Amino acid sequence: MLTLAELKPGEVFFDLGAGDGRAVIMAAKDFGARAVGIELREDLVKRALGSIYEQGLQDRVTIVNGDIFSVDLTSADVIFLYLTTSANEKVKPKLEVQLKPGVRVVSHDYEIVGWKPVKVENFCENQTLGYPSHTIYLYKKV
Repeated sequence: MLTLAELKPGEVFFDLGAGDGRAVIMAAKDFGARAVGIELREDLVKRALGSIYEQGLQDRVTIVNGDIFSVDLTSADVIFLYLTTSANEKVKPKLEVQLKPGVRVVSHDYEIVGWKPVKVENFCENQTLGYPSHTIYLYKKV
């Protein structure tokens, strides 16, 4: 997903609904990005922070325990979403207002209705299933 977004060292990566922090950790550790995760659930924030400190990434990764609608996204280069289609629909107006041109938005499994993806990739997490188990949508703010 981060490769599809062409995440580069020094870019700012936001994960809206960061969960246990896997994506922000990968963005910082493997891609050299500055990563910000927004997560509403306090238990997941604590888990993410534990992993971040354990890996010594606290200087490059920030986890915000809060609502994705209250966070300023204007510094973003890449936005990652693993939300439902209806949640994407709710966050879409915020993205349209706050994102600067050229920002890449990657959505895992759920499209952003009304936006035209520049790329869609299907992949199998488990090759024995024989059919795509994930769809990644890449959008670019114009």
